[in-house]
Amino acid sequence: IDLQMEDYSDEEIHISQAKLNSLYDNFTKEYGLINSRANSTAFSNDSSYFLLCSLEKLDGEGNFVGKADIFTKRTIKAYKQVDKVDTSEEALILSLSEKAMVDLDYMSELTDKTKADIVKDLEGLIFKVPNEEKYVSADEYLSGNVREKLKIAEEAAKQDNTYNINVEKLKKVVPKDLSASEIGINLGAVWIPTDIVRQFMFELLDTPSYNRYDIKIKYNDFTSEWYIENKSSDIGNVKAYSTYGTSRINAYKIIEQTLNLKNVKVFDIVYDEEGRKQRVLNKKETAIAQAKQDSIKQAFLDWVWNEPERREKLTRIYNDRFNCIRPREYDGSHLNFIGMNPEIRLRPHQLNAIAHVLYGNNVLLAHEVGAGKTFEMVASAMESKRLGLCNKSLFVVPNHIIEQFASEFLQLYPSANILVATKKDFETKNRKVG
Repeated sequence: IDLQMEDYSDEEIHISQAKLNSLYDNFTKEYGLINSRANSTAFSNDSSYFLLCSLEKLDGEGNFVGKADIFTKRTIKAYKQVDKVDTSEEALILSLSEKAMVDLDYMSELTDKTKADIVKDLEGLIFKVPNEEKYVSADEYLSGNVREKLKIAEEAAKQDNTYNINVEKLKKVVPKDLSASEIGINLGAVWIPTDIVRQFMFELLDTPSYNRYDIKIKYNDFTSEWYIENKSSDIGNVKAYSTYGTSRINAYKIIEQTLNLKNVKVFDIVYDEEGRKQRVLNKKETAIAQAKQDSIKQAFLDWVWNEPERREKLTRIYNDRFNCIRPREYDGSHLNFIGMNPEIRLRPHQLNAIAHVLYGNNVLLAHEVGAGKTFEMVASAMESKRLGLCNKSLFVVPNHIIEQFASEFLQLYPSANILVATKKDFETKNRKVG
């Protein structure tokens, strides 16, 4: 490993490999495979045991299929730092792979160009972020909440025309507005303004003007709950107590339950033999009340889009709040994996997943079995450390695959310094107390 890291000649590495082969063959002839149960027990306290395990290739059932590449090939590509490149595009690729960001100072050193020239060369590939005075790659800037970014860019462009390109490119990626017919809506959707809900309720129930001041609708952002004040103040309103409500539960109470996405229920109060009060569901009254609730829901659907100004207001709110996200597409083709086994070629989807880990805020690797998630996690951790994005990575692994995971880790990065904690390490007698 050291000879490869320091880029010794092929001849010197072949001599070392011959020695390794001899040592391994002599050991296994006398003691069996390194991954055998007996050797696992013998080496159980050796922190380097899993590095030794990586010398053997095993199939999915733990059967030996051959020696690892390190016996015959270079498994570590020595790192050669690039000091100069010819183009700004090459400098951008290096900046993303070596700094995990657009670093204009670093790119200027690589190209001997001014930062202004680099920015001009990379127009459309990098963007200056308004109010932050930094540049980011196009895939980062032209993703996320692009509607909000467009608003910010348009304000910035009024003061500085260099942001015009931001506005131009963002307009091209903003999702197409959805029409009212494409938007699902129901009474209780939290994005509907309270004034519209109030208008619907008063129009539906013909609430007298002298009661409209007392009956108020409120929404609590913290608990996501709707509340209607003075629900019982509109006494004698036929629509509230008969058409859309009942004598047991009026329409205002039903609307409140509907806003909170609950099915209305009517209970009777009864007393048991010991005089304790109990609530018992009244099935007949509940069925009547739920029928009224259904009619209110339908009335809302018939009402909500029929007025042009209200329709425009609601579609604008929905598009701005929900139809505003453009997923970021991650490209890992430019990544340099220093210390990775050059005999292992990661597939494009693995490279893109690693880029997602490095540049995204959180990631779920939801590939199917056999798609290479282990190598993705390992390479992401090693690159994150190399780029200074983290100091140490912690992998939480099911007990039965700890050895396999450690072996694959060192197969991909033979020079990695890892600590593997097994189930045995957490037994009471092995835990440090104090």
